[in-house]
Amino acid sequence: MVHPREALFDAGETAASIPVCDHYAGVEARMRKSLELQAELGPVFDVTLDCEDGAPIGGEVEHAHMVAELVMSPLNRHGRVGARVHPVDHPAFEHEVETIARIAGERLAYLMVPKPRDLADVTRACDEIDHVIRVHGAGRRFPLHLLIETHGALRDVDAIAAHPRVESLSFGLMDFVSAHRGAIPASAMSASGQFMHPLVLRAKLEIAAACHAHGKTPSHSVVTEFSDRSAVAEAAEKACRQLGYTRMWSIHPSQIRPIVEAFAPTAAEVDQAIDIISAAHAADWAPIRHRDTLHDRASYRYFWQVLERAERTGQPLPAQVREAFFEPEGTA
Repeated sequence: MVHPREALFDAGETAASIPVCDHYAGVEARMRKSLELQAELGPVFDVTLDCEDGAPIGGEVEHAHMVAELVMSPLNRHGRVGARVHPVDHPAFEHEVETIARIAGERLAYLMVPKPRDLADVTRACDEIDHVIRVHGAGRRFPLHLLIETHGALRDVDAIAAHPRVESLSFGLMDFVSAHRGAIPASAMSASGQFMHPLVLRAKLEIAAACHAHGKTPSHSVVTEFSDRSAVAEAAEKACRQLGYTRMWSIHPSQIRPIVEAFAPTAAEVDQAIDIISAAHAADWAPIRHRDTLHDRASYRYFWQVLERAERTGQPLPAQVREAFFEPEGTA
């Protein structure tokens, strides 16, 4: 029988299936601990090794070498480790990209580029990265993620999301608020305030809408109150359930589990999706009746995405469902 990905979606219609949590670490000891935690929990979250905020001034090249070596090390057990470099106009950008692409390009999950000022910056960054890959890398065009945190990037966000080299867009809350020169209060950077200020909400919604329009993954901004687990959980729940985000940043290991749990579907949602997708699969994707409700290909798409989110967040699935839809032989 035809797999849901083939039966329900046209080519290029779905976003890449990547973990719902993106955890950042910039200091070597924290990088190693993050990779150890990922090995323990499994690939339910990505680890982004940070060159922008992690590298000491003057030590950017050495830091990039360390990042590349960690990507290639046995600590990268699941192949879900990315890196963030400096902005495209920073003197260290080219050296960092060259070092990481040359040493770790074959295993790098993605490269995050911060602070593009507009679409032109994005195009320049993508072109320079691809040139480095051709000259110095292993030939693999690893995915690119971008951080939307400037007025110009937000203005061009639909065109940026449409760029074929872009896999995910993140919202940079702190820099976005700072770019308003005090017009947005500091409270808008808090766990609760960032869901209340109209200018911040507008930015979040425009990023999410642009990503979904072009099959890319929208990644939500940070919660700086890292010791307040309930604040992290509440913010993640709002990002997922209200604003349409399918991924969120973590800046402390204590935030990873609350984010993954918030982005996971409930047991009731998973059970309903299993019933409907299994029945639709048996009917070769013709319309079905489930508990006195008609379902067809339009609703099948939604329920299949619930199952995919359950799998990405490590939710338990029946063996027959996993074998039919998520094991290699079930995805042919």
